[in-house]
Amino acid sequence: MSRQHKIWTGAATLVTALAVILLVNTTIWAHCDGLDGPVVADARVALEAGDVTPVLKWIPEADEQEVREAFDQALVVREQGPEARQLADRYFFETLVRLHRAYEGAPFTGLLPSGAEVSPAIAKADDALEQGDVDELARHIAEAVEASIREHFAAAIAAKANKDESVEAGREYVDEYVQYVHFVKHLHEAVTEDQDYGHGHEAHN
Repeated sequence: MSRQHKIWTGAATLVTALAVILLVNTTIWAHCDGLDGPVVADARVALEAGDVTPVLKWIPEADEQEVREAFDQALVVREQGPEARQLADRYFFETLVRLHRAYEGAPFTGLLPSGAEVSPAIAKADDALEQGDVDELARHIAEAVEASIREHFAAAIAAKANKDESVEAGREYVDEYVQYVHFVKHLHEAVTEDQDYGHGHEAHN
């Protein structure tokens, strides 16, 4: 197994650990690309009211014209009967979600059915917003991250103590060292990149 593979395996282990932690006592529901997610929920409200305004917050200004056109087309087709109404709604949902996903920098692979499972972390994040309290979410993630960093540190410090005994011991130390520093680096980059994304996202609003 290559060192880089081990590093990413460690990162994947952290993600898995976080998912397990966050899954406890968590109701999982579809998110932005789900038929029961917040984007489609606002789209239903907009269609029933005949007012596109509620969905515009989900897309950048550059995509507003496309959304307005899709909305107007959907309103016209909806008048043709129940089956046409379903098709029109689906067309508008897919257009809106596709553009929103692109705004997030994520691919659109189709609408998820109602009740589809999503990342426990996303579900927990939404739950925190609903409750108006992020303390539990922040604590769980912080504890998992700290435990993983300490695990990598312990392995590196133990290997460091024996690094001069032989070439093999030295290589073992280097291997643990690389995993440790790169694991921390990836975590730090994930946090700082997320902050940068947040600032950029605010610039669109």
